[in-house]
Amino acid sequence: MHTAFDDVSLAPMIAPTVGAAPELERLGDEIAELSAQLDAATARLLDLIREFDARGGWGNGSGFRSCAHWLTWRVGMDPGAARERVRVARALGTLPRLAEALACGELSYSKVRALTRVATPETEERLLKVGRAGTAEHVERIVRGWRRVDRIAEAKQGIQRHRSRGLHVYQDEDGMVVIRGRLEPETGAVLMKALEASREALYQLARNNGVINKNVPAETLHPETGLLVCEDTPTWSQQQADALGLLAETALHHGIDPGTPGERYQVVVHVDAPVLAESDASTAADACGTADASAASNAPGQSVLENGTHVSAATSRRLACDSTRVVMRHDADGHATDVGARTRTIPPALRRALQHRDHGCRFPGCGLPFGQGHHIRHWANGGPTTLSNLAMLCRRHHRAVHEDGYQVERLPDGELQFRLPDGRLFPDVPPRAPVPPDPAERLRAQNEAEDLHIHPRVAIPDWSGERLDLGWAIDVLHPLAASNS
Repeated sequence: MHTAFDDVSLAPMIAPTVGAAPELERLGDEIAELSAQLDAATARLLDLIREFDARGGWGNGSGFRSCAHWLTWRVGMDPGAARERVRVARALGTLPRLAEALACGELSYSKVRALTRVATPETEERLLKVGRAGTAEHVERIVRGWRRVDRIAEAKQGIQRHRSRGLHVYQDEDGMVVIRGRLEPETGAVLMKALEASREALYQLARNNGVINKNVPAETLHPETGLLVCEDTPTWSQQQADALGLLAETALHHGIDPGTPGERYQVVVHVDAPVLAESDASTAADACGTADASAASNAPGQSVLENGTHVSAATSRRLACDSTRVVMRHDADGHATDVGARTRTIPPALRRALQHRDHGCRFPGCGLPFGQGHHIRHWANGGPTTLSNLAMLCRRHHRAVHEDGYQVERLPDGELQFRLPDGRLFPDVPPRAPVPPDPAERLRAQNEAEDLHIHPRVAIPDWSGERLDLGWAIDVLHPLAASNS
């Protein structure tokens, strides 16, 4: 049978030339030394990435969602490689021995990248010995075996947690109800958040209604509600108990059925037309903090959530770019006189065309495959809801354009042009850093200036050619495997 691979030759593209053994050995030494020099330079690069990430340089008004995202734009890395560089850089911050071995060219970046997937400060020393003793293939196999033991232990722990869950509710001798239980981590997190929200709502309401008042004697009853007025705020455990009661009452009052997903996660914003019609220039001025911001903040009308929480005009404009819209007309007293039908700001057919054209977020360096429709000229200012006036932006960069002062316009040739809040152009691809005439020699000089004397044999492992016994190696190295044996 003939396959596509039958025509592929595995022979070298250039026939090897026979040379003197010393010359080939010198060539091999040069390859090994330069590789070690590159590994040492990579260690310095990772130090810089870790500091840049820790100080938030990628989010310092640049509109990027992560350090890896910034690397893909600024340095031209593949997104996967950028995420891996950031991960390794962060890990080496707590693994000084591995970081030192990489900086000296003793361990290759491939070995260090694999070891940082499993290394901890407690296991770093033994894994460093693995890196020194074996080849990169050995290290990868040991790390895969190590992670397999970790997954087994994690699965056992998860099963044990699930089986140990329970909740006991019983009535004590004095009539009080006692609750005692163990919840899985994710369920417990939901309960704690619910208690926190319930506690804040309950005691804010109590303060507003005068139920908590330190200026009255103890055992005082509220004249209207008849409730006991506390002279002091209840203790933490008392607040938790009251919050749990409110949760139970709320669940019974509204029913256990959470409703359809669309209604559960719908956020309603009430916005007056003058707020949406606020000029793009004043919105950008507000984001940049210029003098025109005061005029923007004094725009007539309201912009609030259903519970009365104020929402900025810029946020309202962003939400209105791509949302469901219901137009309501009010009389002079504020009463609704007419309610229009619910419509989509961007019709479904136009949204499909927008997704097909843009293939995701158009912000420089982003490229997320999903996003929201952005009106380049807002529909509230007379901008048409047409393909030429729309651009796809992810949630983060849609916010950057509306609230953070970034600007976007469509040029006559149809291309999009982005600008920073200060008006400077934001290029799709930044200029490349200058490269010296002899980068290898420059790299060698820099490492020597750091007192790194790297030679061709610095990274040769201690392996003598014997077969790797993976099972024995994991039993000896992994703390859990060693404790179970």
